[in-house]
Amino acid sequence: MRYLALLGGVLVLSACASPVPPADPGQAWVELHSHAGTLLMADRLDGQRLSDGRYFQVAAGAHELQARFQFEVSSGGGLDGASEPQQVTCEIRVRHDNFVAGQRYRLEARPMQMKAQAWLYDEQRNVLARGKIPRCGTF
Repeated sequence: MRYLALLGGVLVLSACASPVPPADPGQAWVELHSHAGTLLMADRLDGQRLSDGRYFQVAAGAHELQARFQFEVSSGGGLDGASEPQQVTCEIRVRHDNFVAGQRYRLEARPMQMKAQAWLYDEQRNVLARGKIPRCGTF
């Protein structure tokens, strides 16, 4: 039984370590960026679950991107003034109406206490859209 659990863990980790496929020049590429100690993963594109959470690759036109952003927050309570940090997960939704094939975009997120902020940038670092955060929690 231990062997099967170990094998399953190795397979999951090897999938995460696989190289990102090359960008399709006929589609727009959206890379994900967050700061150290946080995790930003692609979840859904236009309501459809993605098989690889490391990026979005979209056809030209309008799309809604949905991502999960995880980070730790120190609650600062407890009798001795310290407590275990809590992991917060936020859902991020970004809608952009004019993705251009062959262009690169960047979705960035950062924590803000128990909430998050997110922006979609083009290659020149122009803000194209601000992410909506429908929910955050310790779920």
